[in-house]
Amino acid sequence: MLFRSMFREIDAECYLMIDGDDTYPLDCARELVDKVLEHNADMVVGDRLSSTYFTENKRPFHNFGNSLMRTGINRLFHSDIKDIMTGYRAFSYEFVKTFPVFSKGFEIETEMTIHAVNYNMQVENVVVEYRDRPAGSVSKLNTYSDGMKVIHKMLQLYKNYKPMHFFGALCALLILIALILMLPIVNVYLRTGLVPRFPTLIVSCFIALAGIQAFFSGMILEVMAAKDKRDFEYRLAKINEEKRKL
Repeated sequence: MLFRSMFREIDAECYLMIDGDDTYPLDCARELVDKVLEHNADMVVGDRLSSTYFTENKRPFHNFGNSLMRTGINRLFHSDIKDIMTGYRAFSYEFVKTFPVFSKGFEIETEMTIHAVNYNMQVENVVVEYRDRPAGSVSKLNTYSDGMKVIHKMLQLYKNYKPMHFFGALCALLILIALILMLPIVNVYLRTGLVPRFPTLIVSCFIALAGIQAFFSGMILEVMAAKDKRDFEYRLAKINEEKRKL
């Protein structure tokens, strides 16, 4: 994959990413790069959504999807990224050498954003003008299939990076379902001393056990995620040492 090869093989103080569809102005590139070189930003986001994106972009579902992803990621990860899906970004050496490229499509912007937020990297936003694609240019992005891939990637990364939150919510949902199924049975038992629906009682008990299992899975994975963050700081120190040798 292009990104994997570029990030692995090229050593530079700053990396600039820009879509080749003539929708972003090149005169903003200097400002994005300066944020990395002079302000020590790890990732600089070219923010289209705060400027002309919603008036220039003629695809309403793309507009909705961008707003949905921005709201979802900022709430799930308690961040303030202005544009999640932008293809105009600048990166530091430290970001590039610690970023594992797993995605093969349009999910990579989501992966980059969550990587930076999860590891408390410095993220800056720069408002950039956006213009719609020139006549004859066709987007490779499929609104529905690629949109579902991006949402799936966001939830997958949320599970990996914040497992206690993810599995805690799953636990609460399963326990709630178990209680809804069990309470009528308990109510009848308290009034009559009889258990009228044994299959429902058994199912509700298994659902409750699944909820408890989800809770403890979240606890175990949360410890592993905390260890990963400590290991990341160690890797970052080694990369900084390598950078000084360049």
